[in-house]
Amino acid sequence: MSAEPTTTRPDSIRRVTGRTWVDIAVLLTLAMLGIIGFEPSFGGYSFLLAGVGGLAVGAATGILTSVFRLNAVATALVAVLAYFLFGTALAVQSQAVLLVLPTLQSLASLAIGAVYGWADIVTLRTPVGAPQYIAVVPYVATWIVALVATTLATRWLTSRPRTAWRFGVALIGPIAIYLAGILIGTDEPYQAGVRGAAFAVIALVWLGWRRPNGAVVAPAGARRLRNRKLAGTAVLVAGALIVGGGAGLVIAPANDERFVLRDEITPPFDPLQYPSPLSGFRHYTKAAEKQDLFTVSGLRKGDTIRLATLDSFTGKLWTVTGPESSTNGSGSFSLVGRKLPKQTFITPDTRRNVTFTIEKYRDVWLPSVGYPTSLDFTGGSAKGSGDSLRYNDVTGSAVLTTGLKAGDRYVMNATLQRVLSTADLAKATIASVELPPVTASPDVVTSKAQDFAGKATTPAAQLEAIRRKLVDTGYLSHGRASDTVASRAGHGADRVSDLLQRSQMVGDQEQYASAFALMARSLGFPARVVMGFAPKIADGQKAVTVTGNDVTAWVEVAFTGVGWVAYNATPKETDIPQDQTPQPQSEPQPQVRQPPRSEKHDDQLLTPVKIDDSKSKDKNAPFLLPAWAVALGLGLLIPAALIFGPVLVVAGLKNRRRRRRREAATVDAQMAGAWDELVDGYAELGFTPPKNSTRTMVAAELASQQADGSASGLRGIALEADDAVFSGQEIEPERSDRVWTEALAAVAAARAALTGTRRWISRYRLRRTRGARPTDRRRAAPWRASRRPPAS
Repeated sequence: MSAEPTTTRPDSIRRVTGRTWVDIAVLLTLAMLGIIGFEPSFGGYSFLLAGVGGLAVGAATGILTSVFRLNAVATALVAVLAYFLFGTALAVQSQAVLLVLPTLQSLASLAIGAVYGWADIVTLRTPVGAPQYIAVVPYVATWIVALVATTLATRWLTSRPRTAWRFGVALIGPIAIYLAGILIGTDEPYQAGVRGAAFAVIALVWLGWRRPNGAVVAPAGARRLRNRKLAGTAVLVAGALIVGGGAGLVIAPANDERFVLRDEITPPFDPLQYPSPLSGFRHYTKAAEKQDLFTVSGLRKGDTIRLATLDSFTGKLWTVTGPESSTNGSGSFSLVGRKLPKQTFITPDTRRNVTFTIEKYRDVWLPSVGYPTSLDFTGGSAKGSGDSLRYNDVTGSAVLTTGLKAGDRYVMNATLQRVLSTADLAKATIASVELPPVTASPDVVTSKAQDFAGKATTPAAQLEAIRRKLVDTGYLSHGRASDTVASRAGHGADRVSDLLQRSQMVGDQEQYASAFALMARSLGFPARVVMGFAPKIADGQKAVTVTGNDVTAWVEVAFTGVGWVAYNATPKETDIPQDQTPQPQSEPQPQVRQPPRSEKHDDQLLTPVKIDDSKSKDKNAPFLLPAWAVALGLGLLIPAALIFGPVLVVAGLKNRRRRRRREAATVDAQMAGAWDELVDGYAELGFTPPKNSTRTMVAAELASQQADGSASGLRGIALEADDAVFSGQEIEPERSDRVWTEALAAVAAARAALTGTRRWISRYRLRRTRGARPTDRRRAAPWRASRRPPAS
């Protein structure tokens, strides 16, 4: 009796060789050299956690899926799962539960950052710190490069001839991330010479040593070849350092001539899309006079709250300069992070931990103090909304595009312009500041400015003389019903002319600030209007509630070496004489308000202040879980969904595949589908069915891979399927049911014999054997039938 040939059980785990580990190490090192180039954009190394983490997650995914022989679909599912599962802890920790567990917000940031982060990072002012998903950019870059590189190294390079062009293809990912660091960077490169030389040396040496050597007959020849390679490597390294370093010094462009994307792209925020805050001044003094807008703590006596800075006059209103202007003025807003750019043109006075709590204030303009240096949203709907914060470091104005709502809270540190007297500014000169030109200023402004300035000679003295004249001879009226004299709203050219030409100057901060700024500009002084609030703060007072009655406006003028000095030109006198010209008693003239202007543009530009007087004390309101319970529940459910979600997807696809095969149109197709289901099930368990083989050959090979003998019935199932396909006879449906039962039982027995790890991995695998088409079976059946002996 002849002995049966012995077979060894193939290992379903793909082994990673030492050469492959070297390839992986080289590719990841080159990717690391590329990602370090992001340092100028982030202004530090805070992004390295996300960058190195992305390398680790991508490399681990590529290696593990290759080791366990997962196909392309399963590899993609595991890669996406790992990306979201670990991305929260690596890239958006501030949105995580316990800094690790994902939340819906963190998962959304990982998705948004991967798509839109690349466009945002080139529009942010460096160092970038917002939006919060901006760290996703280095994370997703290294993740995808490491995933592709390790997949190529473990699967493609090991199964194909190791030619130089194949290694060149593997280098595309590291080269791409190196170029990305240059393009999204700044004019100041990060160690360009050192990184470039190191990248080139490592890549060239790797390509040289990984080139196939060919057949070597004698050991002496191998030694000579190795020595030549070592000598060549030394020459290559020396040449790269000398030639590359020298060329970098000679050929490298100047920093201001470097091509970076952020210099070619305009930030996509236009403040002109929002109404001028000054046009809504009377809304605060009338509709919101007694409303509690917000509470602020950390201020000192005399401090003012800045809302918006306006340096462009159109003839109808003061507004910000558009972003297309070359003056870099009040309209140049940029995305910023928690840390804001510092103002250098200032005589500094600092404030720390100034806290704003919003009540009934509703607008996009963010109340602030001086020039904020840091800003952190700590409560309400604004918490975590730093992605919507825009800031202008020239004017100190900030905008939250999503708007402020009740309960929002934020804390800031700020630098204020020190209050200086006219004596302090006696020798100061006017600063050379480029501002947009004034349009349609009335002629009376120039004549009144020269008249009010009088004999003053220095800029500070002239400005003080004009301010004193307005304060001493003007009257304050907000146009309320309780005011003795009507005061028309607005601050355009017609309203300023009306203010200066009447026998009595009557108005409020809106008109006086506009008139003073126009008079200063008529004398050639750089002046701008600031709208904000001036609450009364006592010494040692911790917090103050700001109402609409605290609204104000002032003017700032730039002095060389000093900064923007504030001037308040609004009078305090409210006891306004009724009329300078007495009227006959027999013809008393009733006091009437001035008719409205024919133009309606200013009224349309009023900034609405929404008032929410509704009471949210519904006794029948449904029970709501505490925020911590919701966050903890989502933190546990989201990882579970990420882990088990792909399993459910794969299971659904397998059930659909099995159902289509079992419900085929003909019985022979159903039995062929049973065999295909068996083969696919074994492949998903980690076995290796041979290709281009008959069913009996496949059954023998699969049986040889099972040492426990549980696959002894595979040959019988193969013969049943062959007979059904090629016999040409009518097959009873009961026979198909029996074959299906045996096939599924064989797969279940093979699964039970495996370890728990292999069983779990099989849930992520999906394979589909393409069996014979129905037309092929119909052609085979008559051929088999013609060879049968005729029926008796």
